[in-house]
Amino acid sequence: MDLDLRLRGYRLLKPLQWPTSRAIPISPPTALVGPGSSKRLCTMIAEFGLRRVIVVTDAVLVRLGLIDPIREALEKHGVNVALHDGITPDPTYPVLEAGLAAVRAHGSDAILAVGGGSVIDAAKVIDAMAVTGKRPEKLLGVLKIWKPMLPLFAIPTTSGTGSEVTVAAVVTDPVKHAKAAVIDPKLVPVATALDPLLMTGMPKGITAATGMDALTHAVEAYLNRWPHPDTKRNSIAATRMIFANLERACEHGEDVEVREAMALAAYYAGLAFTKAYVGYVHAFSHKLGGMYGVPHGLANAVVLPHVLDFLKDDPKTRDRLADLAIAIGAGTAGENPSALADRFIERVRSLERAVGIPEKIAELRASDVGTIAEAALVEAHRDYPVPKNMTLPEAEALLRRLM
Repeated sequence: MDLDLRLRGYRLLKPLQWPTSRAIPISPPTALVGPGSSKRLCTMIAEFGLRRVIVVTDAVLVRLGLIDPIREALEKHGVNVALHDGITPDPTYPVLEAGLAAVRAHGSDAILAVGGGSVIDAAKVIDAMAVTGKRPEKLLGVLKIWKPMLPLFAIPTTSGTGSEVTVAAVVTDPVKHAKAAVIDPKLVPVATALDPLLMTGMPKGITAATGMDALTHAVEAYLNRWPHPDTKRNSIAATRMIFANLERACEHGEDVEVREAMALAAYYAGLAFTKAYVGYVHAFSHKLGGMYGVPHGLANAVVLPHVLDFLKDDPKTRDRLADLAIAIGAGTAGENPSALADRFIERVRSLERAVGIPEKIAELRASDVGTIAEAALVEAHRDYPVPKNMTLPEAEALLRRLM
């Protein structure tokens, strides 16, 4: 089918999806916050009467010794604990299948994900596979999980994806080198612990990229066409907290208060976009990540200001960018909205320079621009309530600016 015709069809169907997005209830997880909250979560799991818990994580966190205290806290309460540390960045189908085998071998009655977004996303899909019997590719899309999941708990060790609160999990097809999402309210964990003590050792580069990932969630959710009653509050809170804390988190990672603020910012941003969705930044980022393995948060960070440059001429988007400028102290109410919007975008670029985000995607090849542009537009216009429609030439021009 002709791309323009296909995109036009997606745009015509988009208004019909908004009532559905508002009607489906999404219950946020119980959130335990502060130093030591991970151990309090372990107590909660035991109090729920769960006795066979598998901890899903990655080998790096095991080597760093971050998992031992959590395992000991569970075992202290009589919980039989299994450990599966085979999750890798951008989890592929074989990684998920291995996780499912571990759950079945242990006979787990609950899953505790400890790690970054890839770990939590993987745990979500492994859980869905365990209860549905479906392979991961059969779960892609919306509302494919028809059975109650095993109780799922999450302890994030990065401050970015917000996966501990969202309805989505992103996985990678290792053959097509493409990312896709499983989306269902059942994927939201029962409870999460935002424990800054687990984040103090996060390297500067990861802190910067994941922090910009959270900012992208907050900003795209606020600019989209599907606002929910709490979108503005959560988006603005997350944006304000990231601008106030990210640079210090990068330079002084041992600062527990700053780490806690960033964890909360990622959580608020997750609340915002799990209802209001994301947009073009994520569409481009998913394709760059799937094709070249560019880390998701880094790709979002590089793409974000270029997408904002494209969107700022839309009147509603301009006014919302102005709101964000005021929220971070870059202007005051009553100033020209266009000037405020430009100032916010410049503040985004300044923050990225301050935390070491590159301006280009080194892996991007000119020969891939057309393919990536088409795939990104399909994803954006099919799945997201973007505030302004982008054409294929505009998408290609944006990508070339990243080279």
